[in-house]
Amino acid sequence: MQQERDFQQAIGSDKVNSLSFRLGAFGAAVPLLFFVIWAITTSVLQLSSEIGLVLGAVIGITLGLLLCKSKWADYAQGLFDGLAQPIGVIAMVAWFYAGMFAQVLQVGGLVEGLVWIGTTTGFTGGLFVALTFILAATFSTAVGTGYGTTVAFCTLMYPAGVATGADPTMLFAAILAGAVFGDNLAPVSDTTIVSATTQDADVPGVVRSRFKYAISAAIPTVLLFAFFGGGEALETQVAVNESVNPTGLLMLIPFVIVLILALSGHHLLTSLTWGILTAILMIIVFPIGHFSDIVSFNAASDSVVEGALINGITGYMNMAILILLIVASAHLLKLGGTMQIITNTLVKWIKTSVKRAELSIWAIVALLNSAITINTAAEIAAAPFVRQLGEKYKIHAYRRANMLDAITSALGYIFPWGAPVLLGWSTISTMQETYDWLPVVAPTAVFPFVFQGWFLVVVMLVAAATSWGLRYQGKDGEELTKPPKE
Repeated sequence: MQQERDFQQAIGSDKVNSLSFRLGAFGAAVPLLFFVIWAITTSVLQLSSEIGLVLGAVIGITLGLLLCKSKWADYAQGLFDGLAQPIGVIAMVAWFYAGMFAQVLQVGGLVEGLVWIGTTTGFTGGLFVALTFILAATFSTAVGTGYGTTVAFCTLMYPAGVATGADPTMLFAAILAGAVFGDNLAPVSDTTIVSATTQDADVPGVVRSRFKYAISAAIPTVLLFAFFGGGEALETQVAVNESVNPTGLLMLIPFVIVLILALSGHHLLTSLTWGILTAILMIIVFPIGHFSDIVSFNAASDSVVEGALINGITGYMNMAILILLIVASAHLLKLGGTMQIITNTLVKWIKTSVKRAELSIWAIVALLNSAITINTAAEIAAAPFVRQLGEKYKIHAYRRANMLDAITSALGYIFPWGAPVLLGWSTISTMQETYDWLPVVAPTAVFPFVFQGWFLVVVMLVAAATSWGLRYQGKDGEELTKPPKE
C-alpha cells in the first residue's frame, strides 16, 4: 500500500485545474501552434506522414514544458489529465474496430463487386466519373474510411475509368469527393465518431440530422461530374473486367447490418462486432475469400500475426497516438486560459447573435483544417472551441457536431497538402508499374474539382448565415426551434 501511495505521489494523483505560462495564454498555445506549423511545413515539402506528425506533437509539448511557469510536475500531470480524457480513448478504440471491419470487407471483395457494377453498365466518360463518385460514396459510407476508399478506388476504378474515356483529373476528384461523402455521413467514420462524442451527442441522431447537408452537396456534385468528366478514350484498351466479379457484392450484407444496428441506437462497438463476425462467416461459407487473409500466423514475419484484422488495427496505431497527443495539447490550452481568452474575444464580437456564433464556429473549424493535414486531428483540435461556443448559445449538440464534421470531412480531402490527397496521388503513381499508359494527376491539379468537399463547405456557411437547420438544446436534450427560456 505504501508503494502504491508513493507511486501516486510521484505521478501526481490530483487533477490540475490551471497552469501559468511565460508569454501568458500564448505560451499555453505553443504546443498546438508548433504542431500546426510543423504540419503545414512538412505537407508543403511533401514530407508529411503520421509518425512525422507524432514527432511534431511531441516537440510542441516539450516546448510547452519549457515555457511553463508552474511546477513542471503540474505540467506533466495536466498533460496526463489530457491524455486520459474519454474523447481520445473512445475514438481510438472505435477506429480499431472500424479498421478491422473495412479490411475484412475488402478481403471479401466488396470493392471488386462495386467495380463490377460500373464496368458492366457500359457507362463511359462523364457517366463513369459520376458513377465512380456514387460508388465511392457508397463504399466509404459503408466502411467509414475515406482513406481506405481513396486507396481502393485509385487502385481499381481509376485505371478502369481512364481506359474507358474518363478525364483523369475529374476521375481522381470523384474518388476524393466520394470519400468526403462517406467520411461525413458514415456512422462508423472516425470523424463522425469524434464529432458526436466531443459534442456529447449520439451517433445515430447525428447521422440522421446531417443527411440533408450531405445530399444538398452531393446532387450538384453528381451532375458536374457527369457533364464535365469526359475525356479522350485511350487507343489501348485494358481488360479491366478480368480483375473484378460480382461475388463481392455479398459483402453488402454485413455493412447493411452495421448501418441498421448503428442507426437503430445500438452501441457502435456492438454494431461493428456483428458486422465483422457476419463478414468473416460469409467469407468462410460461400467462400468469397481466404480465411488466411483475415488472420494468419507467420513465424518468419516481423509481425508474426498477419491478415485483415491486424491490418485494421495497425493502420490506426500512429493516428491513435497522434490523436491522444493533440487531445492533451488542446487540454493545455484550457489549463493555460487560452481557450477562455479566445472564446471571450469571440463573444464580444458575437454579442447575442447566434448567427455570429455559428459563423465563428465555421471559421475556427475551417482555419484549423486548412492547417492540419489529417482531418480527424484538426477536428479534435477544433472540438473544444465548438462545444464551448455552442453550449453558451444553446446550439443543439447535433448541430454543433454537424458544423464540426462537415467542414472537417470536406477540407481534409481538398488541399494539395492534405494526407488523403497525397495518399491518392501516391497510389496512382505506383499503379504505373502495372499500367505504363496511366497518367498521374498532381495534387495541385485535382483540388479545385473535389466538388463534394467545396459544396459541403459552402452549404455549411449558408446554413450558418441563414440559420437553415438550426436547432437549440432543450433541457433533456430535445431539439427546439427557439432558444429555451432560462
